Amino acid sequence: MASIPSIPSHIKAWVYSEYGEIEEILKLDHNVTTPHLKEDQVLIKVVAASLNPVDFMTALGDFKDTASILPTAPGYDVAGVVVRVGSQVKKFKVGDEVYGDVNEITYHQKIIGSLAEYTAAEEKVLAHKPSNLSFVEAASLPLAIITAYQGLERVGFSAGKSILILGGAGGVGTLLIQVAKHVFGASKVAATASTAKLELLRSLGADLAIDYTKENFEELPEKFDVVYDAVGQSERALKGVKEGGKVVTIAEKGSPAFFVLTSDATVLEKLQPYLESGKVKPILDTKSPFPFSQTVEAFSYLKTNKAIGKVVISPIPCHDHNYLIISISLAFIYAVLFCLSETQIVINLLRDVVVTFYNYPCCLCSGYTIGHYGTLFNIL
Repeated sequence: MASIPSIPSHIKAWVYSEYGEIEEILKLDHNVTTPHLKEDQVLIKVVAASLNPVDFMTALGDFKDTASILPTAPGYDVAGVVVRVGSQVKKFKVGDEVYGDVNEITYHQKIIGSLAEYTAAEEKVLAHKPSNLSFVEAASLPLAIITAYQGLERVGFSAGKSILILGGAGGVGTLLIQVAKHVFGASKVAATASTAKLELLRSLGADLAIDYTKENFEELPEKFDVVYDAVGQSERALKGVKEGGKVVTIAEKGSPAFFVLTSDATVLEKLQPYLESGKVKPILDTKSPFPFSQTVEAFSYLKTNKAIGKVVISPIPCHDHNYLIISISLAFIYAVLFCLSETQIVINLLRDVVVTFYNYPCCLCSGYTIGHYGTLFNIL
């Protein structure tokens, strides 16, 4: 089992030990056992994690029959650096920058999710982080973009079809507009939002931005091949669909149109060219990222339904500062590269380290540094 040295036996994580409102029960625990690694898993130094409504739904006990035993650390979306690799893992190595939804089955939550210094995840739910995205941007994507993509697949959406999205400014909605338009080739994308958010919808590719505070989409003369409900209005959605069209909802569990994603890295890999080209962009709420210490405040904000795009937590601080040793090693490697006249490599890596210092003030202890360390080691 490949790994780097100095992985702590115990870590910090946000944990709850009873069910209830997440902002009331969530506590920072400084002595959580580092996740045990299975053969098909990698251990990730978490750099960023994003929040989702399913986090506080699970905390309420809505899925207690299938959720992890208590106490548990919540969190689905992760972006970070691989620091240990299970014996059956083929796709990743120590130092790789990865992202994904760590819970393959949405209602089967891991004991240690992404709101922790380290988390373990199966190889099949993780993808290599797009090189043009920051960890914060990457962490905002997995659950929401997989939900968008798989929901469209579920209803057989394809090029030339039209779609109405209820809740176009939310975490799923902002990505759904882009995926429907640029990946599936929708002939027309309509989406609902409040007045202040309409311009955002248009900027993402919506052909028709509907102000739900002033208009009822059911009364529009135009009907759509698909209505994707991200807000819990599946009954109303039926009135906006064409004859023979389909409705899918992610917000009404009792509806026959209800859909739940399966975390799958192949979706992220399919979408990588669109992410790297900028055709599909992560949308972060203006308050993001919240620091790790303000995770409770971030959940409270998410529950107001005022967020536009995703709410992200970053940086995730290290348990200690042992990785200072890495920075010394980096300095040595830079000197070697310089002597070998690898000037451009030095310039690129120094640029990234400056960015690391700026975004992740915990010295060079962030997982980002571990990634550079692994990359440099491979170069040499």
